Amino acid sequence: MSVCLTRAVKANVFVFIIFLLSIFSGTVSAQNETTASVSPSKAQVALDKINAEIRDLTESLKASSGDQKDAIQFRLFNKNNELRDIIGNAIESGDLPKAMLIEQVKFQQKYTEGAKTYLEAKLKTVGKQFNSAKAENKLAILNTYREVQDYLNSAFNSSWQNLNWLKRLGVQDKSGEEQFKALVATKLRLTSASVEYFTQQMNAINSQLTSAPEGDKAALQTSQLVLKQRISIETDSLRNFIVLGDDVGIDTSEYKRQVFSITGSITQDILDLKVLFSLMSHWWSAAVDWLGDNAPQQLFQVFIFIVILFVTRAVVKLVRKVVTKAVHNKNLKLSHLMQNFFVSMSGNIVWIIGIMVGLSQIGLNLAPILTGFGIAGVIIGFALQDTLSNFAAGMMLLIYRPFDVGDFVFAGGVDGKVSHMSLVNTTIRTFDNQIIIVPNSKIWGDVIKNVTHERTRRVDMVFGIGYGDDLLKAESVLREIIEAHPAVLKSPEPNIRVHTLNTSSVDFIVRPWVKTDDYWDVYWDVTKEVKLRFDKEGISIPFPQQDVHLHMVDKVTSGPTV
Repeated sequence: MSVCLTRAVKANVFVFIIFLLSIFSGTVSAQNETTASVSPSKAQVALDKINAEIRDLTESLKASSGDQKDAIQFRLFNKNNELRDIIGNAIESGDLPKAMLIEQVKFQQKYTEGAKTYLEAKLKTVGKQFNSAKAENKLAILNTYREVQDYLNSAFNSSWQNLNWLKRLGVQDKSGEEQFKALVATKLRLTSASVEYFTQQMNAINSQLTSAPEGDKAALQTSQLVLKQRISIETDSLRNFIVLGDDVGIDTSEYKRQVFSITGSITQDILDLKVLFSLMSHWWSAAVDWLGDNAPQQLFQVFIFIVILFVTRAVVKLVRKVVTKAVHNKNLKLSHLMQNFFVSMSGNIVWIIGIMVGLSQIGLNLAPILTGFGIAGVIIGFALQDTLSNFAAGMMLLIYRPFDVGDFVFAGGVDGKVSHMSLVNTTIRTFDNQIIIVPNSKIWGDVIKNVTHERTRRVDMVFGIGYGDDLLKAESVLREIIEAHPAVLKSPEPNIRVHTLNTSSVDFIVRPWVKTDDYWDVYWDVTKEVKLRFDKEGISIPFPQQDVHLHMVDKVTSGPTV
C-alpha cells in the first residue's frame, strides 16, 4: 500500500493483532478437542491448513511495520475469505461437526468485527491524506481509498453471512441481527448523503466549466475527474448496502431511486412500485422547480425555434419546386438520378441552414459546433475511406450516367431493375422482386451492362430441325411466324438463316428486332408458335438421344474331370 498508517491506526492494528491471536488460539484449541478422537476429513485438512496460514500471517503482522504491515493485513483478509469458502462448503455438505462449525462461524464474526474497526480507521486516515494532498496526487490516493472501501463492503457482507450461518446451525443471534440492521440503516443514510454531496459539487464544477477562462479549465477538469471517481466509489458502496438493506428488511426504494438518477442504469429494481413512485416524484419535483425558474424564457425561445422551422419548411418546398422545374428543362438532358440528386440536395441545404439559424436563436453557440464538425469531418474522412470511395463512385455514376432509374442492368454482380440511387449505394430490384443494395464503388469498378438503355433490341433465338425434314419449308415457316408477329419491327429487317449443321439437328438462327419493352413477349410468343407450327407442318425438333445395345455373352465353365 502507498499510504502509511498514522499512530492511531498503528495502535488499532496492534490491538487487532492481539485480538486475532486470542480468538484464533481459542478456536484452534476447541477444534483440536472436537477432532481428537476422529480421523481428519478433507474438509478438516483444508481447515487446518488455512488456519495455520492465518496463524503464520498473524505472527508476521506483529513483527512488520509500515507498508509491509498493510500488505500482510490485506493478505490476511484474503486468507480469511478462503477460510470462509471452506466453512460455507462444509455447512452445505455437512463434512465437519456442527459444534466445530459453530465455533468457526463465531470466530469469523469476531474477526469481521475487528476487520471493520481496522478498515474504518484506515478509511479515515486515507481520507485525511486525500484532503491534504495536491490535486495531481489525489487520483492515486483514491485508488487506495477504493480498495479499502471494497474490503469494508466485503466485511459487511461477511457479517450478514455469519448471522445467516448461525441461524442455519441453530444458534440464531437475534441481538446481533438487530444491531446489524441498525448499522446498515446508518450506513445507508451516510453513504447516500455522501453521494448527494459529491453530486452537488460535480454540478457546480460543470457550471463553472462552461464560463471559466481557458487558464482555469485544467484545474476544474482535474477536480471533475476526482469527483467522478469519488461518486463512483460511494455509489458502489451504496449499491452494496442497498442489497444488505433489502436482506434485513429496510425500505431502500429512495436509495435505489438515487442510484438510478446518478448512473442511469436500468435494473429490475425499476419494476418495484415504491422505487418507481419515488423516481416519478423526484422527476416531478425537479420539473416543477425548473419550470418555475426557466419556463417563460424557455417557452419563448422554443416558440421562436418552431416558427423558424415552419418558415424553413416553406422555403424548402419553394426551393425544391424551383430546382425541380430547372432540372427538368429538356435542354439540360439530365438523368432522373441527377435530377433527384439536385432536388434532394437543395432541400437538405436549406434545412441545415434553417436549423442552424433556429439553434442560434435559442442561445446555442454555433462556433464550437462548426469547429467540431470540421474536426469530425477529418476524423470521419480517415475512418470512412470505403464510404468516401462509394461517394466518389456515386458522383461518377451521376456524371457519366451509364444507367437511369427504371433501367434493367447487370452491375456489381447483380442483375435487375434500378429502383433508386444515392451517392453511396444503388438499390436494384431483381426480377423475382428482391431488393439488393450495391455499393457504388463496386458498380463503378466493374463492368456495367445496361439492357434497356437503347429503345430497340435484337431477340436472339436458335431452333433446330431434323436432317430428314424439308429445310426450305422450315425456313418459310419461321419467316411467316416472325413477319406475322405485330411486335416485330420491319426495320431493321429480321435475320433468319441456317446457322449450324449440328450433331443431331440443323440449326436456324432467328433474330428479329423489337422495342426493348417487347423483348420477352416476342421471345416467348415466337418460341411457342414455332413448336405449334412445326408440329402442324410435320417438322421435327430433334432432341439428344442415345442408343444402348446389350450383347449377351455365353460363359462356358469347365470343371475338373474325375
